[in-house]
Amino acid sequence: MNWLLNNYESIPFYLFTHLRLSILPIAIGFVLALPLGWLAWRFQVTRGLLLTLVGLLYTIPSLALFALLPPLLGLPYLSEANVEIALTIYAVALMARSAADAFGSVDPGVRQSAVAMGYGTWRRIWEVELPLAGPVLLAGLRVVAVSTVALVTVGVLVGVQSLGFYFTDGSQRQIPFEVFTGVVLTMLLALAIDGLLVLLGRALMPWARPSKRRPMNRWIRALGTGKVAEAVR
Repeated sequence: MNWLLNNYESIPFYLFTHLRLSILPIAIGFVLALPLGWLAWRFQVTRGLLLTLVGLLYTIPSLALFALLPPLLGLPYLSEANVEIALTIYAVALMARSAADAFGSVDPGVRQSAVAMGYGTWRRIWEVELPLAGPVLLAGLRVVAVSTVALVTVGVLVGVQSLGFYFTDGSQRQIPFEVFTGVVLTMLLALAIDGLLVLLGRALMPWARPSKRRPMNRWIRALGTGKVAEAVR
């Protein structure tokens, strides 16, 4: 407790830095995983191979990846970019399978109705498939967010400061409470981001709320009238 009283002023800095390092990989990983997931769903023959290859990226130890990226990309070893790219790779590896499952969860009847009504591929994806796949995508994104927040701490081993500083500093100085503080703050940050994603999901996908689920025939009727936006309200 004495350590906390003497060092509480450092908490906002490491907390904000940790948050900043987490947001970009989560966002970019999500965007990159969407087309990979769609391709894995669309071409079932190569689904297993594609998802396996992408998933193998997550098996690379973080420290090994931090060491491999700089010579490959011409980055300094002790740089935030090195950590951000590594975390983005892990995010894509986790999110791609969730994206494939999300597109696969779309009711085939709605998709076929969209095709019958003259929806092109891109319009069908943006106006029909993505909204209906949203809840599954959100579930996958929440897993990616929590995982990324946890992995950011490893960056301290290559000189990138975050809440992981409390782990290494506390271990070296034999201050268990400092390590415990780092663990608690990391958990709270992960919970905060997860809660924010849930709130965003409720705001952006009102049709996914249990009390406001719309039957599939409503979507089919909306496709026929070109009023898909009204079907999600």
